Amino acid sequence: MEKQFLQLIHDHQGIIYKVSALYRDSREDREDLFQEIVYQLWKSYPDFRGASKLSTWMYRIALNTAIAIYRKPRLSVTNYTNLPQHLHPLQKEAESENEEQLFEALRILSDAEKAIVALYLEEFSYREMAAITGLSETNIGVRLNRIKNKLKETLK
Repeated sequence: MEKQFLQLIHDHQGIIYKVSALYRDSREDREDLFQEIVYQLWKSYPDFRGASKLSTWMYRIALNTAIAIYRKPRLSVTNYTNLPQHLHPLQKEAESENEEQLFEALRILSDAEKAIVALYLEEFSYREMAAITGLSETNIGVRLNRIKNKLKETLK
C-alpha cells in the first residue's frame, strides 16, 4: 500500500503543489501545507474505493485541507509519525516570475473562487468541478466568468 501511495503522490504532485501555492504565500508555508495535504491523503487512502476519479478525490481532500488550515494564521504542524519516513514535501524548482505573479493575483480570491480556479487550471469539466465543489454546473460557469473578470482587473 505504501508503494502505491508514494507513486500516487509522485504522479499527482502538481495537484498538491497548485493548491498549496494558491493558499499560502511563503515557500515555507507552502511546504507545510503540502505536507499537511499529503498527510491527510495518507490518512484517507485506505478508505478510497474508486467511486470517483483519483484526481477528484485528491482535489477534494487538498482543497478541504487548505481551506481548513488557511483560516489559521500559521499552520499547526501535525505529528507526521504515521507517514512513511522518506515522505516529505516535494520541492518545486524556482517559480517563473509570471507564475508567481499569477499566484499573487489568485491569492486575493475567496476560498471558493480559488477552488474553482484550481480545478479550471487542471482542465476539469464543469460537471467534475460541480461534483468536487458541490455547486451546480451553471453556477460554476457564472463564477468562472466573474473570476476571470476579477483577475483581469487585478492584473491590469
